Amino acid sequence: MSKGFQFKQFSIVDKGCGMPVSTDGVLLGAWANAGEHDTVLDIGTGTGLLSLMMAQRFPQSHITAIDIDEHAVNSAKENSEQSAWKHRINIVLQDIICWHDGPQFDTIICNPPYFNSGEQASDQRRATARHTDTLSHDSLLKVIKAHLFPHGQAHLILPSVEADQLIAKARDYDLHCQRLTSVKPTAVKPVSRKLVTLTVAQPDERQENMLVIQEDGAYTADFVALTRDFYLKM
Repeated sequence: MSKGFQFKQFSIVDKGCGMPVSTDGVLLGAWANAGEHDTVLDIGTGTGLLSLMMAQRFPQSHITAIDIDEHAVNSAKENSEQSAWKHRINIVLQDIICWHDGPQFDTIICNPPYFNSGEQASDQRRATARHTDTLSHDSLLKVIKAHLFPHGQAHLILPSVEADQLIAKARDYDLHCQRLTSVKPTAVKPVSRKLVTLTVAQPDERQENMLVIQEDGAYTADFVALTRDFYLKM
């Protein structure tokens, strides 16, 4: 059965995708930077959420969305076709690791698989989306290095521990953390996610800040400011 999620300017239908719409995806899509005319690569697009968010935020951008799963690609195509930006989004069925002839991009965005171990979901599509078996962090960093212009930026979201590991490993690929936002569900809970920007050029100083999602049972002003262009009730 298909599930739907309505945003202010577009809707998402999930037809058997491994990963449905999540707060992680919305955070990343709202947080990632891009230039007005950037070419954008969305790795592991799933339902196409990140591509649609980037298309909404950057009206002159052109987006290539790639996924290894046919069900995901079909969902992403349907969601793109129903949007106002279908002419700027190209959905491709492709294993990004094997995309050796693919071009370079100004911006890369990815909500990557992050479980390195543990029991996998019985649904193979969900397991593929969540576990690093099909896209290890080494493979992801190699792909980013190959497809990112020297002036470009790559934006990702990961759990705290995995983000720290990826940032440390990125140095092996001459990629550097330029921007880092640590995300906490509430002020008293530990950091659960980190939003990361990687660049080829080493920054003079890393930009770091904290985002708290809820306080006293309500969304914080910072979270509302970040996501209000998307969530209906913001």
